[in-house]
Amino acid sequence: MTDPVSWAALLPDFGSPLSDPRHLLAYASAGIAAALVIVSAFVRTMIPLRWLAVGSNIGFICYGLAQPNPLLVLLHAVLLPVNLWRVRQMVQITRHLSATGADDRQLGIWLRPYMRSRRYRAGATLFKRGSKADRIYFLADGRIALPDVGRTLEAGQIFGEIAFFAPDRWRSSAACCITPCTVLSIDEDTFKQLVYQNPEFGLEVMHLIAARLSQDIARLQASGPGRGP
Repeated sequence: MTDPVSWAALLPDFGSPLSDPRHLLAYASAGIAAALVIVSAFVRTMIPLRWLAVGSNIGFICYGLAQPNPLLVLLHAVLLPVNLWRVRQMVQITRHLSATGADDRQLGIWLRPYMRSRRYRAGATLFKRGSKADRIYFLADGRIALPDVGRTLEAGQIFGEIAFFAPDRWRSSAACCITPCTVLSIDEDTFKQLVYQNPEFGLEVMHLIAARLSQDIARLQASGPGRGP
């Protein structure tokens, strides 16, 4: 006959984990981490999602250290700084956008990591009047003329943003390089990703556009009596 004691020895001891603080910490950490992963499935915006990921990373690291599970610890130790960096990046750009007001130069600096740079020769045309506005531009150096509206842009100015948000999205003027220029641009897909990751970012950009429109209207009204926008 088989010794019943030997069979009992093969069964897991469910009481011992509860009496061991290390096991209690491991199970509590894993439970919290799993709960955060489940909650993240219902979150639509990126910053809260990243914070939930940070919390779950910490929970799984604690679980992996207590069990121990080196592979689990390594995986989440790699993901944790990535998630923290992305949270910091999105929070930082929103804060600085709030502080820039309508300052083109500061806005261009903080959008620079998301923009693509291109060098243009003197006389080159960036876009023509009536073309589709699928990008916002920042003039890093050089001078650009907007002949159809009688404006000349200097280095440090953002342009093309009004048409980018207009209902018809058609350019009201061409943009031609007077001198060799370095121009940065952000495309529609990248901008949408930034807004998706942080809706507050999109709201701040809208405030900047509204401020620019208000300045343009005030400038037109001050240019001569009886002239409207």
